[in-house]
Amino acid sequence: MQVIKPGDTRGTLYVVATPIGNLDDLSSRAIKVLSDVAVIAAEDTRHSGRLLQHLGISKPLIALHDHNERGRVQGILDQLLAGADVALISDAGTPLISDPGYVLVRDVRAEGLRVSPVPGPCALVAALSAAGLPTDRFLFVGFLPAKRAGRRTALDELCKEVSTLVFYESPHRILATVADIADIMGAQREIVLGREITKTFETFYFGGAADVHAALIEDPHGSRGEFVVMVRGAQKAESGLMAGALDVDQLLSLLMAELPLKKAAKMASELTGLGKNELYQRALDLKGS
Repeated sequence: MQVIKPGDTRGTLYVVATPIGNLDDLSSRAIKVLSDVAVIAAEDTRHSGRLLQHLGISKPLIALHDHNERGRVQGILDQLLAGADVALISDAGTPLISDPGYVLVRDVRAEGLRVSPVPGPCALVAALSAAGLPTDRFLFVGFLPAKRAGRRTALDELCKEVSTLVFYESPHRILATVADIADIMGAQREIVLGREITKTFETFYFGGAADVHAALIEDPHGSRGEFVVMVRGAQKAESGLMAGALDVDQLLSLLMAELPLKKAAKMASELTGLGKNELYQRALDLKGS
């Protein structure tokens, strides 16, 4: 066990949050730390260079990203051991939150060196604070798989989760992702999308998944910018069909008498807000019983 206290003569690694859009969101403490450290490890030195130029700060920059992080750690450790302070920043927001830095922070901790957070902007926290969804318990999933099959499998596994779900998504996949949420978790499952948060064209879309998908299609800017996707968790009664098995089973039985099994499951999903895949499996069980 290690206890690291202030006063260590060796260097400190500062994990510094930077703006996700509005440059005025950078704290005065963050500016001071970036001005005082000996070197800054940045996800993209060109991107961060523009931020530092805007602040009038000139510091050596080290590129540290997903593809080179392991190879850069020792050099940063050497500087910290020699007494130099280092700042870690990402392109936007808080480092390590779907951004590089985990390997560095872990190894700096393992070396017995001090790691100090400089809190500030974080897209998922900013989005949740304005979403109007439950925040007493939430699950941050990061980015869903890029390929459709993997994304749908991941959503199916999360369908019964009662916590508010939070994803990041890129503009070229946002329509497909929302369509998959509506298909798998139910057309009426409440979702909120935050687009371009803190930027000039900040927009929030909210409502049932199918309605939000339609709104994105209608909006000429609906597939532009960076998105935070927030999904209301399953109701506790929904997280297991047996909690309301009689009503659900009766509904499925009535629909299956008139419709093919797949269509019956889809319609039941639209009526109840439960996941289509879960209802389809329940329908198979009923048919086989």
